[in-house]
Amino acid sequence: MPAHVAEAADSDSTPAPLAHERAHLAASRAALRGMREDVQALDIADVTANWVNAEVLQSQIDDRIKALADLSHTPLFFGRLDYLHAVGGELAEGAEGERFYIGRRHVHDAAGDPMVIDWRAPVSQPYYQASRKNPQNVGLRRRFGYTGGELTAYEDEHLTDPAEAEHTSKLLQAEIERPRVGPMRDIVATIQPEQDEIVRSGLGGTVCVQGGPGTGKTAVGLHRVAYLLYAHRERLARTGTLVVGPNRSFLHYIEQVLPALGELEVRQATVDDLVTAGVEVRGTDEAAAAVVKGDARMAEVLRRAIRSHVSAPTEPVVVVRGSRRWRVPVYEVQEMVDELLARDMRYGAAHEALPQRIAHAVLVRMEEAGEAPDDRVQNAVARNPAVKAAVKAVWPAVDPAKVVLRLLSDAEFLATHAEGLLSEDEQKVILWAKPARSVRSARWSAADAVLIDEAGDLISRTHSLGHVVLDEAQDLSPMQYRAVGRRCSTGSATVLGDLAQGTTPWSTESWGEALFHLGKADAVVEELTAGFRVPREVIAYASRLLPAISPGLAAVESVRESPGSLVVREVAGGADEVAAAVVAACEESLRHEGSIGLIAADARIPLLGAALTAAGHTYLSPGEETTAASRLTLVPASLAKGLEYDYVVLDEPAAVVDGEPDERTGLRRLYVALTRAVSGLTVLHAAPLPGALA
Repeated sequence: MPAHVAEAADSDSTPAPLAHERAHLAASRAALRGMREDVQALDIADVTANWVNAEVLQSQIDDRIKALADLSHTPLFFGRLDYLHAVGGELAEGAEGERFYIGRRHVHDAAGDPMVIDWRAPVSQPYYQASRKNPQNVGLRRRFGYTGGELTAYEDEHLTDPAEAEHTSKLLQAEIERPRVGPMRDIVATIQPEQDEIVRSGLGGTVCVQGGPGTGKTAVGLHRVAYLLYAHRERLARTGTLVVGPNRSFLHYIEQVLPALGELEVRQATVDDLVTAGVEVRGTDEAAAAVVKGDARMAEVLRRAIRSHVSAPTEPVVVVRGSRRWRVPVYEVQEMVDELLARDMRYGAAHEALPQRIAHAVLVRMEEAGEAPDDRVQNAVARNPAVKAAVKAVWPAVDPAKVVLRLLSDAEFLATHAEGLLSEDEQKVILWAKPARSVRSARWSAADAVLIDEAGDLISRTHSLGHVVLDEAQDLSPMQYRAVGRRCSTGSATVLGDLAQGTTPWSTESWGEALFHLGKADAVVEELTAGFRVPREVIAYASRLLPAISPGLAAVESVRESPGSLVVREVAGGADEVAAAVVAACEESLRHEGSIGLIAADARIPLLGAALTAAGHTYLSPGEETTAASRLTLVPASLAKGLEYDYVVLDEPAAVVDGEPDERTGLRRLYVALTRAVSGLTVLHAAPLPGALA
C-alpha cells in the first residue's frame, strides 16, 4: 500500500481519518484544560505547616500551571504510532496493537488514560528511529500537518508493508522548510535518527557535537536538556541545568524553545554572565593581550600568585586558657603548613583548616596534662586571638580580584610568578600601561573577569551544576573553557560547535584540546554532517572557504535542493549605489514569506541602517522577535552566529573579512554570514570577492 497523504480544503471534503484525528485533537485539548483546572483548584491551606512551606508549594503549583498552558500555535501532537503488538508483550491473535499519539507533553483524560505521550518517553522513540529495515514493532507511523494551529493534513508510512515504496516525507520536509518568523522553535516533529541518538544519550557522560551550518546542533543540545530533565528530573532539580550561549542576542533567539517543551527552570547565560557576578567589565583588550590572558598557562600563574601569600611561621603560637598557657612551637606549625601545601587543597579550604590543626595540637597537650577537652573546646581554641593572629600571618585570607589586580599592575610580581610560563613579551602585553589604584577603579576586561573567576575557584570551590549545554563552543579560550568546566565539574555537559565557525583569535583548533581544558577529556565526540536548513546551492558556495579556514573538515551535505536559492551580484558604483542595491535586494526578499536578515560588516551597519530608514523601512536588531509587520533584521556580522533567516542579503563579503584582525578569522566570519539563510541568499559586492570564494 503506498504512503498516503490527505489534506482537507474545507469541512465538506474532510476525509474520515482526518475528521477522527481532529476529534482526538479537540478531546486532547479538553483533557489538557481539565489537567490545568485540577491544578488550579488545589487547596493547600491544610497541607502546609507555615508560610514558608506555603510559598514554596504555591510556587511549584504556579510552575505546573504554566507548564500545562495550551499554546494555540503549538500543536499538542505531531505524530502517531500504531504498534503491531502490545508494547512489552504479545497480544492475542487477531487483537490490535497499541496506538500512541506523540506530542510535546503528556496529556491524560479524567480516568488517567493517556491521550498524548511525551516525545521523550521510551515508547515514543520509534517515532524517530523506526525504519523499514528495523520497524521496531511499528506497523504505521503517521505524521500530521498543521496550518495556523489547525490540523489540516496527515501522512502515513506502513513500515512493514513490502509493497509500499521508500519515500521522503513531504510533511517532514515542509516542517523543516517552514518560514522562520519569530524566535527559534523546537524540532520535536523533525528530529532525525542521528540527532535522536545524541538527544537521548545518558546524563552520566559528556557529549561533544561537531556540526556544520544547518545540521541542527543547537536544537539537538536544547532537546537533550529537555530529555535529561524528563529522564532525571529529581536529580537535576537538585543540581540545576544551564545553557551557555555566545551572546545575549543568541540567547534571546533560543529562549522560547525549552518553555515550548514544558521546561521552565533552565537558566540561560553567556560566559561573561557567569564570570562577572562581582566585577564590572568596563574595559577591552587588544587581541594579543586577550590571547595571552585566555591561555591555560594563566591558571598556573594565578596558582603561584595565590600560594605566594603563604609564609613561614616565625613565632610559636601561645594560647592562654584560664591560668594555663599552651605552646605550639614554630617547627610544628611549619609542619602543618607544609602538609596543607602538599595536599594541594584550595587556598581558602586550607585557610579554614589551619586554625583547626593548631587547635588540635593544643588539645593533645591538654589531654597529656590530664584534661578532657571536647570538640567545643577545640572550636573555642581555633577562635582564640593568638591562633587567629598566627593564621593571619602565615596563611592570610586572599581576595581574588586583588591578586589579579597586582599581577596586571606589578611587573615584578608578574615576572616572579610567570617565570618559565610566559615570555617577557607576553608579560609586557598583559601588563596595564596605567595601573589601577583599586579593584573598584580598575577598568576590567572580559578576559580579566575570567582570570578573577579562576582565582576565585583556586580559593573556594565553584558550585557545580548537574548539566551544562555550551553552544558555539569553538570560540572559547582555554581559560573560558575552564570557567564553564568548573560549573559542571561533578556533572556532565553537552558541547556544541563547528570548528569552521571559530571567529575569535583564540578559537580552538580541535575538540580534543577544548574538552581537555573543559575538564571533560573523556567526552564522546559526535559529528553531524547532514544539513537540513541551508539549501544545497548555498552551502556548496560557502564550503569553498573550508580549505582556507578549516582544512580537512568535511563539508555539510545538504538534503535540500533549491534551484535559484543563491544569487551573487556585482554592483557598479560607489557607496550610495551599493546601499541602494542592498535596499532593493531587501525589498525583493520581503516579497517572500518569512524573515529577512541583512548581514553586513559591523562598520557598515550605520550606513545601511540609514539607507533602510531613508527608504521607509523599519528594521529589527538581532534576537528581536519578528512579526508579520516587521520581518527585516539588520545584523552586524559579529552577531550573526547561531541566528537564521528565511532570506539573507549579504553586503560586501570583502568588508566582512577586512573587519577582523586576520584573514583566517575574517573568512570564518564570512562563512558564518553565508550560512544563515534557510530559503535564499543574495550576495552583493562592489569590491572583488575574497580569493577563496571567487
